[in-house]
Amino acid sequence: MRIVLIAESFLPNMNGVTHSVLKVLQHLRSQGDDALIVAPSSTDPQAPDEVEGFPVHRVPSLPLAGYTNLRVAFGWVNRIKRILSDFQPDVVHLASPFELGWRAARAAALLNLPTVAVYQTEVPSYAGRYGVPFLENWAWNRVENIHLLATRTLAPSSFAVNQLRGHGIPRIHLWRRGVDTARFSPQKRNGELRARAGAQTKKIIGYVGRLAAEKQVADLAAIADIPGTQLVIVGEGPLRGQLEQQLPNAFFTGFMGGEDLAHAVADFDLFVHPGEFETFCQTIQEAMASGVPVVATGRGGPLDLVDNSRTGWLYTPGDLAGLRNHVMDLIGDDAKRSAFAKAAHHTVQGRTWSAVCGQLTDHYQAVIVEHRSKQRQLA
Repeated sequence: MRIVLIAESFLPNMNGVTHSVLKVLQHLRSQGDDALIVAPSSTDPQAPDEVEGFPVHRVPSLPLAGYTNLRVAFGWVNRIKRILSDFQPDVVHLASPFELGWRAARAAALLNLPTVAVYQTEVPSYAGRYGVPFLENWAWNRVENIHLLATRTLAPSSFAVNQLRGHGIPRIHLWRRGVDTARFSPQKRNGELRARAGAQTKKIIGYVGRLAAEKQVADLAAIADIPGTQLVIVGEGPLRGQLEQQLPNAFFTGFMGGEDLAHAVADFDLFVHPGEFETFCQTIQEAMASGVPVVATGRGGPLDLVDNSRTGWLYTPGDLAGLRNHVMDLIGDDAKRSAFAKAAHHTVQGRTWSAVCGQLTDHYQAVIVEHRSKQRQLA
């Protein structure tokens, strides 16, 4: 197959969207497919012009206000149309489409190309967190228009599927995310993070993710003073300075990736995620693969990932007393925490990226076949 991947966000910016696209590209290369990545431009000299042997076509972009490492692509639909026309793909993959993806969806429609739109970021709900709630309806209108135009929409969780159906989006299929259980494993626990954080005699409560408004990291103040624990924040983002003031006793590692991240997560005794706007939440899977139980909000992706009272606890969004109670329940009971950890580790085994990406290419094939069948009927 020939696939164009329209990435709303891409290297050198590393996030959930980028991570998924990279795994897809690895799979396409292994299968002998041909691909082109279309992504926002970058001023970073480390921005690659080729990934997994596939070229990266950069389109003009501007940094997002207050979040300079995220860039928003701009330009005319005709620019994307020319790129697609030159490559002549069998299918166009829209990765977390919003701005660049909206242009690509229209360009693909003009060229009569089938599209697979992957819903991955709950952009409309971010509006309130960023102080512009009046933009939420406009943002949902944009999301609806993109997915109404798509040949098929893939959503990562049952919550996301139902959310999109509630907005009248048809042709939705569930497509979850894989996890690297070789990279994230209890065997990666080495005590290095524990030593860095000065927590040799304490339980580590850890968070991994962007330090941005939509992640609600400040909510972790509710658990920052639990005796015998050390709160560790792994990640980078525009709110780091503010959060360091709000959470003075927390240990901030900055961005971590690769094996360093795997070792750090394995050193956690408990993983917490307070964000309410996760369509999936890959870091939860990575914690579970590392043999770490989870406490997360009972909304969005975590509803599918955390088996309440077996692999972790879910608390009602906004109920910070509930968050604290669940954390204290597991921190204070070594036997229960160990049982939850083993169950969490077992639960994610078999969720390989190879299997998940195989499902994705099945979706590609299906929309290509559907498209060709319709073309024959119209002929």
